[in-house]
Amino acid sequence: MSTRRHFLQSSLLAAGALAAPRLARSAPASGAKVVSTWDFGVGANAAAWPVLARGGDALDAVEAGARWAEADLCNPTVGRCGNPDRDGVLTLDASIMAGDGRCGAVAALEDILHPVSVARAVMEKTPHVMLVGEGAQQFALAQGFPKQPLLTDEARKAWREWLKTSEYRPQINAERRQRPGDASNHDTLGILAIGADGKLAGACTTSGMAWKLHGRVGDSPIVGAGLYVDNEAGAATASGVGEEMVRNAASFLVVELMRQGRSPAEACREAIERVVRKRPEASKQLQVCFLALNKHGEVGAYALHQGFVYAVHDGGAGPHERLHESASVYATARQ
Repeated sequence: MSTRRHFLQSSLLAAGALAAPRLARSAPASGAKVVSTWDFGVGANAAAWPVLARGGDALDAVEAGARWAEADLCNPTVGRCGNPDRDGVLTLDASIMAGDGRCGAVAALEDILHPVSVARAVMEKTPHVMLVGEGAQQFALAQGFPKQPLLTDEARKAWREWLKTSEYRPQINAERRQRPGDASNHDTLGILAIGADGKLAGACTTSGMAWKLHGRVGDSPIVGAGLYVDNEAGAATASGVGEEMVRNAASFLVVELMRQGRSPAEACREAIERVVRKRPEASKQLQVCFLALNKHGEVGAYALHQGFVYAVHDGGAGPHERLHESASVYATARQ
């Protein structure tokens, strides 16, 4: 018997497919693969795959997937349609990392459409890893990124509705809720890829928790927390309440566990178990999810609560629109 939850998941997937770019039908690039978090990972993978299919660099692929989420997707947790902070200001965070250790990030960036590309510019054109706030915007403008207002009418309306109660509480699996009337207040597109040459890359992009304190930064732009990539072991990304990933250096932990011989799924599970051991009561009320890709192209994921899904594209027969649901510590479906 189909459940309401499965019906909602199918409906959301169908809606996401309408917004996603057409999937590439080219022959598989040997060994290449891209994986992304949440329902919108289908569209992100579809945008990234053509780069990998022609033998392109994994770094270019993850940037392309993240740019799709920032501009073409309209979701209250990522990019131009993101919900603002409690002051009504939309700020964006992003990071990008190559498997050789190169990385860049921006945080609390305003009025720039593609924070992931600004993060890459930080990586390639400065001696720094992260720029924040006004400094990040100043750098973006100097690099030729246009300044444009990004807060949508829908997000402004959602913020005004929130002001009636001003209640701030993370919602489990908020990424899968849609406007109108959503109460979502986090989080992230995380995307990981391996090219035909065996080199890895990853990116994160987010509008962060809705109604957050102005200036709050989560895990997504913090290398080692929301994202970590190492060609010698693998790549990992995180989603959920970012403070938990920062507390545990979570994505770095997942990659190090893979270096020690764990499979991607085992590494994600062990990292989740550490979150539970440190804050057992808090873990029952919030979502934390990990997605990992090792140097052999194997994929794994794990979450605190049911409902975390991810998408995989390797150029094979597919279906690449299929969502894979991770195992979880708690068998509770919070939809």
